[in-house]
Amino acid sequence: MQPRGLFITVEGGEGVGKSTNIAYVEQFLADNGVDLVVTREPGGTALAEDIRGLLLAVREETVCELTELLLIFAARAQHIEEIIEPSLAAGKWVVCDRFTDATYAYQSGGRGMSAQLVRQLEGLVQGEVRPDYTLLLDAPVDIGMARAKSRAELDRFEQEQQDFFQRVRETYLRLARESRGRYRLIDASLPLENVQASVLIVCQELLACWDARRGLS
Repeated sequence: MQPRGLFITVEGGEGVGKSTNIAYVEQFLADNGVDLVVTREPGGTALAEDIRGLLLAVREETVCELTELLLIFAARAQHIEEIIEPSLAAGKWVVCDRFTDATYAYQSGGRGMSAQLVRQLEGLVQGEVRPDYTLLLDAPVDIGMARAKSRAELDRFEQEQQDFFQRVRETYLRLARESRGRYRLIDASLPLENVQASVLIVCQELLACWDARRGLS
């Protein structure tokens, strides 16, 4: 029987190098024969990408925090139904740029919304779908924001104040402490070669876990 695939999420605040390191993970796993899907949140499907555009667009109208939260979970529901769950059921790995931990970090931590409300929506939308492993790329807020500002025009979230991103970071680090079995914390403030050396160690661990799941170890 084909084992269920591994669900890997990559989390972190602004400017921590998620895109660069996800590309590194994708290449390493593909080179080692892993059948994988790389996706992102919000997004991953045509409908969810449309919702992403609504969420990130800079606008004069103030976006209600509950509206933001519900849009995020609406995109997630479509993403799980169309991409994540079918891929995992087919034995593929899914590597996702952010998932529900980002909602706890940004909407609960950053915005100050109820974590209980996030948990209720998590249960409603996701059922039993949870990441097997999470790579948290962590860097001080001033370093991350300096990188973000240097690369492109800032989206609606990236235009938040520094104290917002400090709360986001603190929430991520708390989640990592509370879920040590799932999280792998990586210092993203280091030079890229050092960061990717740490990412490589995690990727090797994931392959060993996969072999064990398939009964090959």
